[in-house]
Amino acid sequence: MSRSAVHQQADGGVRGRLRAAHRWRQDRVDRWASADLTGWWRDAELLRDLGPALAGLYDETPTVVVGPVSRGAMLGALTAAALGVGFVEARKEIAQATDSDRWVRRTTGPDYRDRNLVFGFRRDLVQSGDRVLMVDDWADTGATARTIRALVEDCGAQFIGAACIVDGLLDPRLRHELPVRALLDVRTL
Repeated sequence: MSRSAVHQQADGGVRGRLRAAHRWRQDRVDRWASADLTGWWRDAELLRDLGPALAGLYDETPTVVVGPVSRGAMLGALTAAALGVGFVEARKEIAQATDSDRWVRRTTGPDYRDRNLVFGFRRDLVQSGDRVLMVDDWADTGATARTIRALVEDCGAQFIGAACIVDGLLDPRLRHELPVRALLDVRTL
């Protein structure tokens, strides 16, 4: 079955089911609402279909999928399994002193909480010549995707792009610059 056929099959009801299972959390005294994604993980059929749906956002086939902890790691593993390729977890705040292996590390720009995080992975997990797809749940500032792209390029590999469930990018130029593709736009939730 072709990649586009797999994507169409998996995507048939994924977007609608994502919208139906999503909740905004906000108390009456809260100024801002936050996303409650737990309904997505409870639906076994939706969970099964997320990997193929995210994989279908790009025509180019990666040789490896990278997912930042925590939700990106879960979604990345589902996507890698759907594509039949390996998976690399990009870890936060690595304790380098506990590991003698060589790691690549980068610090993000400010994220949605205005934090700067250190992401990294063992250098031998991404090889020169790899084609890498990053997968995450939500794109907001683009800081994580930019950092993962830099890590991938540090390894001599090609960054295909970022596949996310929700595009909430504050800067629309990032959709093309990185690029970022998503199953949903935040305005549809």
